[in-house]
Amino acid sequence: MSLAEFKASPWAKSHQLYKAAALSVTPAPEYANSEVLVAGLYRTIGLAGLSEGMVPPKGRELDRNIGTRRDKRTKPEGASLEGDALHALLHDVLESPKLPNQSTKRFVQVTPLVGETASFSGSARLAGNPWPAGSLVRRMVWLGSNSSEAAEARWSRLFDALMVHDDDDVFARFLRDELSAWTGITWGPACIPPDGTDVHCLPPGELEGYAFPARQFVRDLDAVVAAKPLMTRRQWTSLLEALVRVAAVAHVAWLCEVQKMTWDRVRLAIEGQTVPDDPRTLFYPRVLSYLSYGTGAISELKDRTSKYLRSRLGMNAVLWTLDEAGAAFEGNLSSATDLAGFCRHVGAHRSKLTEAMSLVDDLADREARALLCRKGVGSNLMEFGRHVLYQRQAANPILRGYDQGYILRKRGAAKSSPWICAPGPVAVLALVHCSLAGLAGPRSVHRLAQHMAAYGIAVDYRDIAQNDLGHQLRMLGLVLDSPDAESGMLLVPPFGASQKGHAGVAQ
Repeated sequence: MSLAEFKASPWAKSHQLYKAAALSVTPAPEYANSEVLVAGLYRTIGLAGLSEGMVPPKGRELDRNIGTRRDKRTKPEGASLEGDALHALLHDVLESPKLPNQSTKRFVQVTPLVGETASFSGSARLAGNPWPAGSLVRRMVWLGSNSSEAAEARWSRLFDALMVHDDDDVFARFLRDELSAWTGITWGPACIPPDGTDVHCLPPGELEGYAFPARQFVRDLDAVVAAKPLMTRRQWTSLLEALVRVAAVAHVAWLCEVQKMTWDRVRLAIEGQTVPDDPRTLFYPRVLSYLSYGTGAISELKDRTSKYLRSRLGMNAVLWTLDEAGAAFEGNLSSATDLAGFCRHVGAHRSKLTEAMSLVDDLADREARALLCRKGVGSNLMEFGRHVLYQRQAANPILRGYDQGYILRKRGAAKSSPWICAPGPVAVLALVHCSLAGLAGPRSVHRLAQHMAAYGIAVDYRDIAQNDLGHQLRMLGLVLDSPDAESGMLLVPPFGASQKGHAGVAQ
């Protein structure tokens, strides 16, 4: 691709250096809900050779097979259920609610309880080439880990936890065997390692003292994996799903902020400003806060996405202009040191970038609808954030309470009611468990507020005793009111036996 091609179609393809950066927004998020993220994770970690685009056809094929078997009153070899019973299992027992605009569409959509469900359900789209949602989670595991070895070990432990073993509950084992017999696909049996170009680890200590949701995610992932023996498969997958959804959007929001800060510094370099000795302060936010408990969230998400899109235009314009001028940057863009080197390179070639800023302004005017998140990449990012965080709106009123791991819910019952940040009971349970993991002794709700802040959710711990979060904590039995504690509330570990044992896991 050349500068001229970039001018003609600025969103079609990013510069290779920009795309290959460790902190690029890759893979580009599109529509997904929390179950799509979990199903995508199943496929990424344990279903080799099954692309995202193959999932909807597999679902239609299974549906046809069930219909044929129902008519003939037969079942595949190794199956326990006949067609009628399996149809009821998939469309009643395991049914995952469709959105109101999907109510007339026929497709199989089930709860991702075991890995075998991911072979025919849970793709981001029903046609075309859906984005690989599981790759985003995998990328977070590597970015949040201290080394490639630690990431590989964590990835293997996650695979082992997702696998249905003989000590899992009886329904999970039955479902694994039954779906395997009907689909001919068995999840696993080996963990799929990532391609070296798909994942990155940051230099040791790169983000020490800075906000970094991926780092918090991998620690919490260890805590959730450790808790698996203490609950049923359905309870555990719900806990995992709640963690993945809050972490995934926080990670993308953080990446958008990093990209915005990077472009701000590159613009200053074009103007002649130098880079200080510790460049991390220029490229990484100290604090991430994109949601506030009890308030609306859409405008903040949209603002971050819009700034990311403008920074993407700017960075690509500068990179392509440098290439065109014969002053291509030879390094990487994967750490603060790399980015500082790029800024120095930009400063050294300022004279060749005189038209780059004008180009960015022209492109911004031309791509105004995209920058306002009304189409293209911005619209996809907003759709991702909304549908992952929102409480699922079910077409079937019977399934209205299906989703309890949400982060955003409607303030009231009216269709026009605004969405506010108010995590559901499963999300609260997951956050409390993870905030106490590996700790000894009591902790106040201040600890929970700090943990939520790591994912960009701002809540004043002094308000918890009086707000809806405090009420929810009491209803779930997760706090003890204590006059000796800050704000008078002590957190109660939901799974006491799992709070120990994983503190020594390699980060």
